[in-house]
Amino acid sequence: MIEGMGGMMVGMGLVWLLVLAVLVLAAAALVKYLFFSGRK
Repeated sequence: MIEGMGGMMVGMGLVWLLVLAVLVLAAAALVKYLFFSGRK
């Protein structure tokens, strides 16, 4: 039971890490797009 919970915690942590990475990349792409489109 405890090992199963630990596995779930690790899985949730990995999922949150993945979501955070996607959000950071999306924010970076948005900023890059706004800055480069604003210079034209």
